[in-house]
Amino acid sequence: MKILEGVRVLDMTNVLAGPFAAVHLALLGAEVIKIENPIGGDLARKLGASRELNRKLMGTSFLAQNSNKKSVTLNLKLDEGKEIFRKLVRTSDVIVENFRPGVMARLGFSYEELSTINPRLIYCAISGFGQTGPDALKPAYDQIIQGLSGVMAINGDERLNPLRAGFPVCDTVGGLNAAFAVMAALYHRERTGEGQFIDIALLDSIMPLMGWVAANLLIGKQQPVLMGNENFTAAPSGTFRTRDGFINIAANEQKQWEALTDVIGIPELKTDPRFQARDTRKANRRLLTPILEERLAQNTTAYWVETLNGKQIPSGEILSLEEALSQPQIQHRGTIQSVDVSDVGPVKVFNLSAKFQKTPANVDAPPPHLSEHTEG
Repeated sequence: MKILEGVRVLDMTNVLAGPFAAVHLALLGAEVIKIENPIGGDLARKLGASRELNRKLMGTSFLAQNSNKKSVTLNLKLDEGKEIFRKLVRTSDVIVENFRPGVMARLGFSYEELSTINPRLIYCAISGFGQTGPDALKPAYDQIIQGLSGVMAINGDERLNPLRAGFPVCDTVGGLNAAFAVMAALYHRERTGEGQFIDIALLDSIMPLMGWVAANLLIGKQQPVLMGNENFTAAPSGTFRTRDGFINIAANEQKQWEALTDVIGIPELKTDPRFQARDTRKANRRLLTPILEERLAQNTTAYWVETLNGKQIPSGEILSLEEALSQPQIQHRGTIQSVDVSDVGPVKVFNLSAKFQKTPANVDAPPPHLSEHTEG
C-alpha cells in the first residue's frame, strides 16, 4: 500500500510547477487524472530536445514529470465538458491548477463554487505571485521570478552577475511547496473533515531557500557579497584547482582545517595569524586559495578526493550532468527508474527521492499519451 492510495487528484496544470507538484502525489500513490485541452494538451508535450518526441506530443519536458498519471481531455468552455468536470470534482479529493488568477472563476470553477459540490475538496492554485496583491495578475515564468526574488542578484561573482540558476529552480521549488501543502491539507482534512483553498506563489516559494543569505540582511544588516564558488560561511570552503581539474573542499570546522593543512603538507598555516582562526581565514581567503592550489596542483582530483575524505575532510569531484546521473550512489538509491512508454520506448525518469520504509514510492505507469484515458 502507498501513502496516498485512494486519493484522487485532478491535475489541471501545465509546463513545470504544477505537473511537478502533481507527480509527487502520483508517486505517493494518488490517482492523478491530468485534465488537458483536447488541442495539444499540456504545452510541455511539445517541449524538449527531441523534435520527434515533440511531434508525438511526448516531449522530454512532459515525460520528465508525468509518470503514474492518467490523461483525460476536456473542453471546459463547452457545457458538456463543464458537466463532466463537475462529476469528476464530486469524486475527487484534490485539484491542482496553475492558471493565472481568475481564469478558473471565469470558467465557473472557483473554489467557492466547487466546494459547494464537494465540501471536502482541497483546491491548490499555483501562480507566479499569488491570488491577490499588486502583482497578482502579472504574467510570470521561472526567469522572471528568479530576477524578482533576488536569486539572480546573489549568484555569480564580480565577473558575471546577475546570473540565473542553470535550471528552473523557482518552478521546481514552487511545485514542491504545493505538494507539501496538499499533504498538510489532507492531514488537516483527516482530523476535521474540512477541505480548503491553498494559494501557492512561486515568488514566495523560492525566497526562504535563500535563508542564511536573507537572514544576514534582514537580521544582521549585511548585504550579500558575490563569491562565485566560495562558501561565505567558512574558508577554505569552495572550488579549487588540482593537477587535472577542480575539486570541492569544505573544511568548515577548525579540526577539518587543521587536518587539511597536515594532509597537503603545510602544517605551518595552522599557526599563521592570517589563517589561524575561522574569521581571519574568511577575511584572507584570497591569500589562502593560491597557497592551497599550489599544493593541490601536485596531484589529481581523484587522488585528493580519496585522500581528503579518508581524513574526514569533506571533498568531492565536480561531475558533469551525465556523470552525476550515472554515479553508483544514484544507482544504489534507485533515484532514476526506467519505464516503457508506448510508441516511445524505455524512458528514464526520477522516482520519489524520499525512501519510505513501509510505503515505498515507485514509478508504476508511464507518462500518458494525450487523451489516453478519456472514455467515450
